[in-house]
Amino acid sequence: MSTAPDDFQPVKSAGRTLDLLELLADHPQPWALGDLARTLGIPKSSLHGLLRTLTSRGWVRTDETGTRFRLGLRALRVGAAYLDGDDLVGLLAGVLDELSRRFGEAVHLGRLDGDQVVYLAKRESVHRLRLYSAIGRRLPAHATALGKALLAEHPEQEVDHALPASLPRLTPHTITDRADLHAALAAVRAAGHAVDREENTEGITCFAMAVPLASPAVDAVSVSVPVSRLRPDLEAAIVAALRELVGGLAQARSMLIA
Repeated sequence: MSTAPDDFQPVKSAGRTLDLLELLADHPQPWALGDLARTLGIPKSSLHGLLRTLTSRGWVRTDETGTRFRLGLRALRVGAAYLDGDDLVGLLAGVLDELSRRFGEAVHLGRLDGDQVVYLAKRESVHRLRLYSAIGRRLPAHATALGKALLAEHPEQEVDHALPASLPRLTPHTITDRADLHAALAAVRAAGHAVDREENTEGITCFAMAVPLASPAVDAVSVSVPVSRLRPDLEAAIVAALRELVGGLAQARSMLIA
């Protein structure tokens, strides 16, 4: 949740390039030049040159008309390299596998990035009715169990600084009042795990626990279940499994340090 120093002066051309790539990643539909220019606030002439450069290097691709733009294949290389080089993703693979084996529901590993959570790894549900997700997908932290588990690792002042002034509502159940969110985070700290009851996606309840391998934790693991399949005994079993498999990593870490 750290920010750059106040005296940091970004390079304008680099900033424009990253803004463009992030926009294409967050909204993967084909974009026309004019729409990109208006959304990014970049003059068409400058943006056209930037797009031509990125297209020639494979970071951006065009349709058959050459007038609509999407993220290129080269972006996959960077994303895959990030995951391949992240030791924690590999370390937690066994935890994700075991949660998936026990419950057959969607399991995710998420990392806090500012006011959002990014999916780093997942295990699909074995059921036909399931939660849609994708590696690299970003979700508002305040509206997810993963995000609340990680926000709860920080004091209220840091949470307020990281979150936007207005908390977006994703469903009728999303917490958008800041005082209510702080109360929810206090409950997470007391319980040791977070619950998202249809706050991100209607019909889905999610349980998450922060991974205790850093302080504050930056990653969390979740299990998502459609409310139509959720029973009190299943909820208790999921929470117990998270405490065993994710919470148990704290003991393993202390043994390694000792």
